[in-house]
Amino acid sequence: MEEVQVISTALIAAEKEAVLASIEEQQQQKIDLTPWDLRFPLLGTIQKGLLFHKPTPQQQEQICKSSMSSSFIHHLKTSLSRTLQFFPLLAGRLAATVDAGEKTTSFFIDCNSAGAQFVHAVAPRVTTASILESIYVPCHVVHSFFSLNGIRNFEGISTPLLGVQVTELADGYFIGCTLNHMVGDGASFWHFFNSWSEISRGSGKISKLPDLQRWFPKDEDTPIVPIELPLMLDDKNLFDDELKIKRPMLKERVFHFSRESVARLKAKANSELGITDTNISSLQAFLAHLWRSVTRARHLDAMEEVAISLIIGTRSRVEPPLSETYFGNAAYLMPVKAKAGELLEKGLGWAALEMNKMVASQDYEQVLKLYREWLESPLIYNKSTVFVGYRLGISSSPRFNVYGTDFGWGKPLAVRSGMANKGDGKVTLFPGVHEDGSFDIEVCLLPETLEALGKDKEFMETVS
Repeated sequence: MEEVQVISTALIAAEKEAVLASIEEQQQQKIDLTPWDLRFPLLGTIQKGLLFHKPTPQQQEQICKSSMSSSFIHHLKTSLSRTLQFFPLLAGRLAATVDAGEKTTSFFIDCNSAGAQFVHAVAPRVTTASILESIYVPCHVVHSFFSLNGIRNFEGISTPLLGVQVTELADGYFIGCTLNHMVGDGASFWHFFNSWSEISRGSGKISKLPDLQRWFPKDEDTPIVPIELPLMLDDKNLFDDELKIKRPMLKERVFHFSRESVARLKAKANSELGITDTNISSLQAFLAHLWRSVTRARHLDAMEEVAISLIIGTRSRVEPPLSETYFGNAAYLMPVKAKAGELLEKGLGWAALEMNKMVASQDYEQVLKLYREWLESPLIYNKSTVFVGYRLGISSSPRFNVYGTDFGWGKPLAVRSGMANKGDGKVTLFPGVHEDGSFDIEVCLLPETLEALGKDKEFMETVS
C-alpha cells in the first residue's frame, strides 16, 4: 500500500464575487512575460510545503463555522477560491505562439480562469515526528506531499499553474504548493501562500495586494513584447535530452543554525578581513562557511574549479524600485568562482568577501546590461546547466515569511521542499523555526558528500 493515497482532485476557480477595484484594473486577460520569467520553461516548478499539527476537533469546528463550510477540506478549498480573486493569473494557463519559420516560441499568461489544482490526500501511517526527527529527509514520502510532480514549466500550457495538495497525516497536515516558475519567484510564492492563510483565518481580504503588472524597461533600446525564444515545443530532441541524462542518487538533510552561531560566523569573517564596520553580512558569512564545508566534503583536487550561484533580487535594484508585492520573477543567478584549494586556504573572510563584491556590483546599470544581453542571446536554464560541475545552487531566502503562514490553528512546525529542480549541490534557505536570525537549510548532495559533511567537525560544531 502506498503511504500517501489521493482521495480527490479538483480544479478551483476564483470565487465569482466582485473583487477590489485595484485588482480588477490589473487583471488582464493576457500577461506578457519578461526575460526574468522566460529563463525557466525547461526547469521544474517551485515546490514548498508546510507541516502542521492537526487542529483539534474544536478548532476544526470553529474554522468550518467561521466560513460556513461543511468540512475542514471544504474550508481550505473555499478559502483558496477566495484567495484566487486576488491572484487571477494563478487560475490561468500559459499560452504559446509558435513561429515555425523562425523556429521560435513566445509565451504569455492567459488569465482564463481554467482553475488551480486542489488535491486531498491521506497518509495515515506517517507522523509529524517521522518527518521532523529523521536525520535525512524521507524523500519518498515528502516528495509525494506535492501535486504536479515531474512537470516542467512549459507544460503550464495544458496543466495548472498552481497545484495545492493537502495531506492528512496520523497527527498532522502537510500543505504543499507547486507554482509554475514562469509565473513567479520565491517572493511571489510566499506572498500567495501567506495570503491564502490570511483568508483561511477568516479575513475577507489580504494585507498585501499583488502588483500584477510585469516590468519592462521604458526605453528605445529594449524590444517590445512578446519575446521570442529559440525553441520549438515539438522539438523532441530538445525535450528528450533532459530525460536521457542519467541522474545520480541524491540525499537531502536539513541543518539548523542558531542566531548565535550565525553571529559568530559573521564576526569571524569580518575579523579575518580586519573589517570593523561589519561589511560582511550574516548571510554572506554563513554561505561562505557552507561553501567551504561542502568543498571539503567533496574531497576535490586543489585546482578543481568550484562555484556558488547566488540569487540576485531586482525588486530594489531597478529605478524606480519595484513594489515588494511585484508578482512575477524579479531575480537572476550569478556565480562566484574559485579553485578548491584557494577557497579552503584563504579562509572564511576571503570567501565571504568574494560574494560581497559580486553582490555589490549588481547595480541598476548591471541589471539592465544583463537584461539586454539576455534579449540578444536568450539563455534558457535546464538542470544540466544549473547543476554543472562542483557548484552550490542557492535558492529561496531566510527573509521569506514562512512561519507566519498560519491557516487558523497555529504556526507551522517545519517547511520542506518537493522534488522539483533537485540536483547535486541544491541548497534551499529558510528562516529558522524557533528564533529570528536563525537559519534552516535543506541540502541536496550525493550520499557520500552529505555523509562526509555530517562528519565534518568544523561544519557540525556550528549546527544546533
